[in-house]
Amino acid sequence: MEWINHIFEQYGYLVLFLGLFTESLALPFPGELAMAFSGHWAAIGHFNLIIVIACAFLGATVGTTITYYLGKKLGMPFFTKYGKYILLNAKRLEKLMMWFEKYGSKLLLISYFIPGFRHFTGYFAGMSGIRLRSFLFFNHLGALLWVLTYVMIGRVFSDQFEKLINMISKYSMRFVLCIVVVVLLVYLIKKYTTIFLAKRMPREKISSSEK
Repeated sequence: MEWINHIFEQYGYLVLFLGLFTESLALPFPGELAMAFSGHWAAIGHFNLIIVIACAFLGATVGTTITYYLGKKLGMPFFTKYGKYILLNAKRLEKLMMWFEKYGSKLLLISYFIPGFRHFTGYFAGMSGIRLRSFLFFNHLGALLWVLTYVMIGRVFSDQFEKLINMISKYSMRFVLCIVVVVLLVYLIKKYTTIFLAKRMPREKISSSEK
């Protein structure tokens, strides 16, 4: 909890704006946590609620508007070739294409609420030819709903928020270690299962040919 307090005390609203701006460019930043914490700070009088909402909204929408123009300018061939460097690999491109074909620009309304998806919708909206007017309307409305939701969660549940953050800080390392162990176990099981099947299959083929 102390490190979050220190960052917001030192940089104030700028943390929220720049954080959500960089997140919308597909760079890692805990946007929901930052907005909820800002809502909590607004509840206890350290921040102004209207300025919090404005900074978060502008950070998110300025970033996604830039990515929209980048997507439109660079086009699909560029992201097919180089998208992997911003985690926009071929599989994710295919999934985005499928979703946009099904739901169109209205998908932008809920894209902010989908982790790992909102970071790329601006790029894809631009490269897929969605009109600027439609993009601005649905993207900005979706961003406003997203910002209001998480800021108000932090404000309404302000009394419980500090306890929640302390609990996350206390158990986060244990949780990460558990995830690492599970992933390692899955990897080892898959690896040795593959080796076992590879050794077993030739024997089965030999025995069946002998019959």
